[in-house]
Amino acid sequence: MARVVVLGGGVSGHTAASFLGKWLKGSEHEVVVVTPNSKWNWIPSNIWVGVGEMSKEEVTFDLAPVYEKGNVDYRQAKAISIHPEGKEGEDKPFVTVEYTGQGKEGDSEEISYDYLINATGPKLNFDATPGLGNGSGQLGDHTVSVCTADHAIHASHELNACIERMKKGENLKFLVGTGHGMCTCQGAAFEYIFNIEHVLKDAGVRDKAELTWISNESFLGDFGMGGIHVGMGGYASSSKIFAESLYAERGLEWIIGAHVNKVEEGKASYELLDGTKGEAEFDFAMLIPPFAGVGLKATAKDGSDITDTVFAPNGFMKVDANYGAGAYENWKASDWPRTLQNPTYKNMFAVGIAFAPPHPISKPMSSPNGTPITPTPPRTGMPSAMMGKAVAASVRDMMLDGAAEPTHTACMSEMGAACVASAGKGVFSGTAAAMTVYPIVPDFEKYPGVGRDMNGTTGEIGLAAHWVKHLLHFVFMWKAQLKPGWTLIPE
Repeated sequence: MARVVVLGGGVSGHTAASFLGKWLKGSEHEVVVVTPNSKWNWIPSNIWVGVGEMSKEEVTFDLAPVYEKGNVDYRQAKAISIHPEGKEGEDKPFVTVEYTGQGKEGDSEEISYDYLINATGPKLNFDATPGLGNGSGQLGDHTVSVCTADHAIHASHELNACIERMKKGENLKFLVGTGHGMCTCQGAAFEYIFNIEHVLKDAGVRDKAELTWISNESFLGDFGMGGIHVGMGGYASSSKIFAESLYAERGLEWIIGAHVNKVEEGKASYELLDGTKGEAEFDFAMLIPPFAGVGLKATAKDGSDITDTVFAPNGFMKVDANYGAGAYENWKASDWPRTLQNPTYKNMFAVGIAFAPPHPISKPMSSPNGTPITPTPPRTGMPSAMMGKAVAASVRDMMLDGAAEPTHTACMSEMGAACVASAGKGVFSGTAAAMTVYPIVPDFEKYPGVGRDMNGTTGEIGLAAHWVKHLLHFVFMWKAQLKPGWTLIPE
């Protein structure tokens, strides 16, 4: 009997575990999921929870019954360390976990494995920006967040309080975007500011609000992907033009190329790419934190620390990427990992946000003061799910057929992705931007000039896209709960 352990139950880990549970059912092999959460959260819809358009119950469900029917051994625990060589006297690799639920809170356990899939996702590094965090790694008191369902509920309450103040005649300032120069997930903040604008309009108080976007992007529409070009009327139109038009149309101001270096009550301090410094006042702020690895340690058989061997300095696991590409001018699409296998320990893989990218997608930039202000690569949503399924298929073939090498690939410079970004929820008044990108990481050797296939890179905005966004919420909640036909729904 062989055992595969999946660390993390988010989009990537849940996808991997669900398919492995199905594929290995009836065999002697075992699938174990380790995640500190008791519920699964469809994170893309948290932006709607954050404006009061959905409840927490609509975007979450209990994991235990789903894994029970899915042939998966569920452990509600947090992974602490990986021991890829076992320990003295025992060659079996294992992970050390600490339980957070199931009546075992605080208990630790060593779980052996034959294959390990690291899908731990990110640590929300609020404390990277003083005042954005509370000094203990949690969200501080000055801003709100939509990174979790509970955060989003809090954001909704704060937003409602602001609306009530505006109804009484107050003029308020809203600041939404990224809270650090090395953030990713600009897309979530993008959706949130436009949903705020939509809700304020519905409440009849839009004229009382000043909405400002602040971001580490060097231009609007970068999204950590170096921007995109879509074919329109026989020409390649930049996402910069699209974004600037949309922001202007909705009456939003913007501050770009910004590293937020401090947050205080009602005020965010920032440094710009040109080295100048400024302050943005706010009555309500939602600033996405930077991501880091969750802090897993790696230990050799003799007890020595090999964390630097297994993980990159940012805490994400090393995989089959080219980490020695060097300067931006040397970067190639081929630098990006294909199998997501750890180069040192071949029975370990990392998927989704948990793998260490070789470098950003957007051009790296710094201020004259040496402050890096560059979006880090997005690895969420559809790409995460595709990675989870591909690695699960490779592990399945290793377990069932004895494959010596990974049999499936999921490379961000070879895969496309679709994204539907909400710009306001409503059956007849909602809008969303529907985009497809191929490939995610631009390949300038294959597609000179724009780096992407113009036939596979498209963009539209309107009510129909909102209906698609709303439908996708229910489709993916259905899929994640392993309901009938779930395998037929694409990642």
